[in-house]
Formats: sequence, structure tokens, C-alpha cells
Amino acid sequence: MKYNILFICSDQQRRDCLGYTGQYPVKTPNIDALAAGGVDFSLAYTPNPICVPARRSMVCGKRPEHVGTLYNYDQGIPSIPFGPDNYSWSADLQKAGYKCGYIGAWHVSDRPATEFGYDDFIPTPALAVRDTTEYENGFFGDPCDLPLDQSDTHRAADTAIELMKKYSGSPFQIRVNFQAPHLPCRPSEPFSSMYRDVKLWNAFDDDLTGKPYMQRQMVLNWNNVETPAETFRRTQSLYFGMISQTDDAIGRMLSYLDETGLSENTVVIYTSDHGDMCGERRMLDKHYVMYESVTRVPFVIRMPGGARGTVGDPVINALDIVPTLLDICGLPKPDGLEGVSLYPYLTGTTPEKVREYALVTYNGQQFGLYTQRMITDGHIKYVWNCSDIDELYDLDSDPDELHNMANDANCAELLLKLRRDMTRQLREADDYTMRSPWLYDTLYNGRKA
Repeated sequence: MKYNILFICSDQQRRDCLGYTGQYPVKTPNIDALAAGGVDFSLAYTPNPICVPARRSMVCGKRPEHVGTLYNYDQGIPSIPFGPDNYSWSADLQKAGYKCGYIGAWHVSDRPATEFGYDDFIPTPALAVRDTTEYENGFFGDPCDLPLDQSDTHRAADTAIELMKKYSGSPFQIRVNFQAPHLPCRPSEPFSSMYRDVKLWNAFDDDLTGKPYMQRQMVLNWNNVETPAETFRRTQSLYFGMISQTDDAIGRMLSYLDETGLSENTVVIYTSDHGDMCGERRMLDKHYVMYESVTRVPFVIRMPGGARGTVGDPVINALDIVPTLLDICGLPKPDGLEGVSLYPYLTGTTPEKVREYALVTYNGQQFGLYTQRMITDGHIKYVWNCSDIDELYDLDSDPDELHNMANDANCAELLLKLRRDMTRQLREADDYTMRSPWLYDTLYNGRKA
């Protein structure tokens, strides 16, 4: 028996903004049900909190730097092209007889998804209904005048259902990539007015004392120093609304699986490329920060007859999903994959811990190159900022990452351990920073002015 695969990926979805996490009052009943019926990887992280690096890793199962991807390829800074000569797990499924369709946001390469193992590629512009509204608030978002059925989210879901019908009789792999809730958020009714007067982010008032200079620069670069709190509250409300709208679209697809009996033979995956600051600490978007808001992502896999529950081991969604999918489909794993198969967790087996730390990288772009490396076990987080002060957070006692402990005298021994652990992690990952004796010395010996 070959399982069908429905792979759902949101764009810039924070894990803490899903109903079942209980952290913010966002209603996501369909994703909640998916998590309850499958395995929720609660400590899932992106390999790199930028769109193209994370999405390329989802295609090839390798760290973005290892395929020449430091940042987004379409922002004016030269980047190494990514073509079909790179490995794609979807191409393996296609060769094994799967019908494969890709819907929505691509942002992997300037080459189309059909060159990476997909029979059908329906990008976001092909889903869009002409919207003549002149929106006034730019990146801060606005309500959308389009009816819900004409929104990108629901047209993507309806297109996925059409492909399921088209692929009837063959095993299928359909990947649905919502462009939501990426800012600017423009939800339709009833979701545009669902959230009013929301409580601002727990870390909204972080004054960034004791944090890297670049974080204060981010607020300045976005012209948000004097932006009223109510403007951020409105944007946060629209972000919540966009998430609930996306959840409603996901519900359409899950209902179709149930109504047709396809649920009995379809593995459903839900994740995101990375998160979004969305006004937290007066920052928008991502870049130059390694807070949980942008690095930690939802990652749920529901397999028919499979295990249910929560896995609290650190995993890297874009790296681990590739070997996991190949195991689910009974296909051989090629050499060179850098993730770990999570398949044992889906079948009720408890393997050894996947990894000691999640390792997340960032290489700068939007406001200049800026190298960061992060490790976390879900309890302690260490961020190495190569050209700025480091960060150390106790996620158990300070989940909002308000207090940087890197300069606390009583944390010196812990910091030394984490620097040595990161050095080892980076060398094992063949990270380019460790090829420089100068950078190696800076990290291993903590040589910071």
C-alpha cells in the first residue's frame, strides 16, 4: 500500500499562534484536530528563518548553506542558482508512480516546480482573483474586500481538492503552500473582524537593553520607533485573523479527505518555513533575530493508524521531513541527506533522542550581511552573533526571552559549555564559519570585546 501525502506549509506561521498551544487566543480548530490525531513535534525549528533557505531545504533535505543558499535569491544580492540538478524528494516519488502537484507559494528557485518532480504547478498568482482595492496600510495590513471563497487561501484549498480528484486511481503527493499569514495580512470576513482589542505580544515592551545593537537598528530601519502601540495591535489582530482563515481553508481539505474515505490512506503534514515578529518588540517580519517567534515552527504529522502524542525532542522540520517522507513511502534514502527520519515516532516506537540541539543559521541580507548561529535544546538557547554581543536565554524561566544572560557572571560556566557545544555542532555540520580560524577562535574561546 502506498500512502497519499498531503503536505501543507504556511508562510511565516508562529507556533505560539495556534489554538492548541494555548499561548495566544487564536482559533485554529482544524489544525488543533490534526495535532490531536497525529504527532506534534513541539520543539521543531527551521534550519534558517528566511523563506528561500528554509524552502530549499524542504526540497533537498540539506542545510541551505550546503546548496549555496545564504539568503533569498530575489533581493538584489547575487545568489547561487538552485536548479533541478539538486536532489528533490518529490522527483523520487514521481519516479515511483506518484502523481505530484504543487499549489501556491514556491520561492525556491526561478525555475518552476515542474522541474523538481511535480506534474502540476499552480503558483499563487494563478490562484488570485483580481482585487482592485487600494490598501492603505502597507505591511501593517488591511481587511480584504474579497469574499472568502475568492481568497487565495480558499482557492488554494479548492485547487488541492481538484487535484485529488484528478489524481484519482494513483497515489498522490500534493503540496499546498499558503502565502498566509505572511505580512501584509489581508483576511476576508468573517476573519478580518474576528479579533479585536487583542492583548499585545508578551514581549512587545522589550526595550532591548543588553541585547545586540542590531535589534535596535531593526526597529529603526523599519521606522517603528514612534509607531503607536495601537497600530501594532491592529496588525496583530489581522495576523490572528489570517491564521484562522488559513485554518478554515485547511478544514476544507481535511473534510474532503474524510468525506471520500481518503483519510484512511493519506498522511497529512502541517508546518511552516519560519515565524514572524509581527510587531513583537516593535519589529516586523524576520531577519537579524533568533527569537522563538521566528525560529520555532509548527510541525505535525498524522499518519493513518499511526501514533498520537507530543514529541519533545529538538527537530529541524525542513531537514527531517525529507528522510521521514521517504520512509513513509518506502523509498530508499540517498546519501547526503542531513536530517533524521522521524518515522519511528509515527509508528509508536520511541527511538533514541533525535539530536542534542536544534541548530539554526542566519547569514543576513536585508540590511547587510550578519552572521548568526543558534543552538537550543528547548530549555536553554545560545545565540552566537559573530559581529555583536552574544545571547543566552533560559526558556523555562524566561519564555519570552526578555533577559539576555550572556553577560551574567554566574552564567560563565554555562556559556563556556554552550560555546564548546556549538563549536562541535557547527564542525559536525560542516558550517562555513568553522573553516575560518579567526571565527573558530572567537567562538570556542569566547573572545568578545
